[in-house]
Amino acid sequence: MQVEKDKVVAFHYKLTLDSGEIVDSSEDREPLNFLVGHGQIIPGLEKELIGMKVGEKKSVQVDSKDGYGERDEELLQIVDRDQIPENIELKEGLVLRANKDDGEIVEFTVQSFDEEKVVFDLNHPLAGETLNFDTEIINIRNATEEEISHGHVH
Repeated sequence: MQVEKDKVVAFHYKLTLDSGEIVDSSEDREPLNFLVGHGQIIPGLEKELIGMKVGEKKSVQVDSKDGYGERDEELLQIVDRDQIPENIELKEGLVLRANKDDGEIVEFTVQSFDEEKVVFDLNHPLAGETLNFDTEIINIRNATEEEISHGHVH
């Protein structure tokens, strides 16, 4: 069996940036499970895993356009400081969450601030980054009809 659409795949990974910084890893955790072809992992990584078999290892480099996208300077938002609740202690790099009108949760990062203004960055923190994955396929199985209809692993 190999990685292909509508299979449930379990794999271990280590994600690093070109700087060598380790961003995430499944080491000492359960492998990540996903349903192939249903948008559960970034497209560039999924494309590289297609065709792999259990036990196979692969190093993959994913360009930003196939990862979390390019940085978009239009996603910087300037807000008056008095719009920020007083109980929030601002610091550069602080990640905040808010609910959109439709209930979706959006994350944004404090890029900078002064006495009058706060600049929020709504780009994904890894936008614009080349992503380097070391992967190993642990298990592959057929997805159930329910998993396919729901678009995720149960």
